[in-house]
Amino acid sequence: MEYHISTTLRNITFEEAVEKVIHELKNEGFGILTEIDMKATLKRKLDVDFYNYKILGACNPPFAYKALQAEDKIGTMLPCNVIIQEKEKGRIEVSAVDPAVSMVSVNNKDLAALAEEVRDKLKIVIGNLEDELSI
Repeated sequence: MEYHISTTLRNITFEEAVEKVIHELKNEGFGILTEIDMKATLKRKLDVDFYNYKILGACNPPFAYKALQAEDKIGTMLPCNVIIQEKEKGRIEVSAVDPAVSMVSVNNKDLAALAEEVRDKLKIVIGNLEDELSI
């Protein structure tokens, strides 16, 4: 079982891909709570060179609120992470967590149904990226 929803993009820079992903997430009601630049962090902390890799912490407030009402400790699994990585120049992979898969361990049917709705929104985000920029 895949724990992520992914696509690969071409004909776009890494920075343009990050902007496009944020735009598509916003179109589906997600805001960005965190943005972690792993390349910069690993350089600063370990003095190693790494490829372009960003982690976006995406949150859809109405769904987050419902999830917190269904399960008070679900914040340990929020927000939904979306990664953008460029292992080779001009080939950018975008992956979003599949919340339905990650919620299986919680064993809460109300939360499971909610996670499926969030997964559907993230699939739309990835699908819109594919329609415009995939290989």
